[in-house]
Formats: sequence, C-alpha cells, structure tokens
Amino acid sequence: MDLVTTEADPVPRTEGERMFDLFRRPQGRSRPRPDERAAIESARTGELSVVGGGTVVTYTWGTGERPVLLVHGWESRASRYAKLVTRLLELGLSPVSFDAPGHGESEGDSATLVDYRAAIRALHHAHGDFEAVVGHSFGALALFMSLSQGLGARRMVAISTVPDFAYLVDSFCAHTALDARTGQELRDRLDRDLYPGEDMWTRFSVLHHAPRLRVPLLLVHDEDDEAVGAEQAERLAGAFADRARLVVTRRLGHRRILGAPVVVDTVSRFLTGGEPGGRGGGARAAAR
Repeated sequence: MDLVTTEADPVPRTEGERMFDLFRRPQGRSRPRPDERAAIESARTGELSVVGGGTVVTYTWGTGERPVLLVHGWESRASRYAKLVTRLLELGLSPVSFDAPGHGESEGDSATLVDYRAAIRALHHAHGDFEAVVGHSFGALALFMSLSQGLGARRMVAISTVPDFAYLVDSFCAHTALDARTGQELRDRLDRDLYPGEDMWTRFSVLHHAPRLRVPLLLVHDEDDEAVGAEQAERLAGAFADRARLVVTRRLGHRRILGAPVVVDTVSRFLTGGEPGGRGGGARAAAR
C-alpha cells in the first residue's frame, strides 16, 4: 500500500521547529471507551503496511455488501464511531474504518493528510466504491480531498468539518499565541518538509473542490463547537448549494457530537435515502 509516514526529526532547535513538531504529532493516544468496546471487539481487524515498517489497523463489519467508510478526526480513533457502526449494521450496511498513523491501535507518532488519503485509497481499492463515506473533522477534510481524486461514493456525511488546511494552521497559531515570525516559519516548514509539492493552501481546501464534487452531502455541525466555528459549516453549505443539507446541533461540541443519538439518527436517515430535516440549498435545520 502507498501509506506514508513522516520520520522523526532531530530535537527541535528553534521555536518554529518546536511548533512544527507539535503541529504534526497527536498529543496523546485515546483509548476505547467502555461503550465502544463491544463494537470494536466484533470487528474483523486487518493491517495496511506503512513505509518505514509500521502498520495501520483496519476494521470491517458486516457482510461486505454496501460498504460505508468511516474516517475519524485528529487525536481520535475508529472506535468513536461505535454507535453509528451498530446502527449501520442494523440497516444492512457494512462499515469500514481504520486508525490513522499515530492514532488508536496503529503505529507511528505522527500523521498527515497524505497518510489519511493513502489509507482511504487503499480501502477503496479493497472494497470498491462505497455506498457512503462519513468523516469527522480532519477526517472529513481528507475525504473531500479523496473524492476530488477519484474516490467513489454515492453519498457523503461531513461532521464538524475542517474547511481547509489554512484554517487548521491559523487556528493552531492563534491557540498557541505564535508571533508573526514564528507562524511564518511554521508555514514554511509545513510547505517544504511535510507537504512538498502538494500546493496544500489550495488543494487542501473543501471550497476549492466544491464545484467539482457532485455527491449528495450532509453537513452536521454543533453551534457550540469549540474547535471549528459553526460559521465554517455555513460557508461550506453555501459552496455546495443544492447538493448539501446542513443540520446544526446544540450543546454537543466538537467531539461528543459523533456519538450523540440525534446525530446517529440523522446520519442513518440520510444514508438510507431519507431526509435529515430542513430544506435543501444549504438550509440550516436544527437537531436537538
């Protein structure tokens, strides 16, 4: 498989190098929660080879018919989809997921959008076109990139979506209170060392790819999201026009939204051809 990981750098020497190291490495590895274990233990697990000798752990459920790809976000893991996995199995769908490098049960200590994209491509090769794809946060951005490069899927669900790579970098700089010089050093390192030749400021943008993506899209975002502002979901809904429906939740934040019953219900209806609520054209429907 064509998965790629970034080898560890020497000990950072400047503040810009330290921030670069911090940006690309998940800060901690989450474990399965008690209510996720049954779903994960029932999965058929596999491995994808990673350049450098590591592995990415994969999970599949069901008969293999009508596969649905689930892609987790940054500092998360496939088990966070446990409640949705259970519902999809009840609907006769076959969930497929993976732990990205440096996440969950996979090896490594860093990950990039290129890693995510390569894992998605490998699973597409193994399972064929997907009945649907579901992504959360960083994982949703990786799915948008993959759809623009040939990933086959009939529908897409994007939860708490990061709109583009620039938003990630700007948010990181603001959160760490970087001065302008250090922020520019970080951007230069990302461009030169992490994503050489990728034109990441343009190609890693959902808005850039929106005109060419024709699959029906459900956007789900919480108005109290502390990581990605709800206004970003409004921007995306407008960019996709009548191909997108936006459902806005309340008091779920950036992470709890994934397993919330109202979200599982909304996503399930959409994936089986039902209406998630509200109108088309990027309309803002409320889910409580």
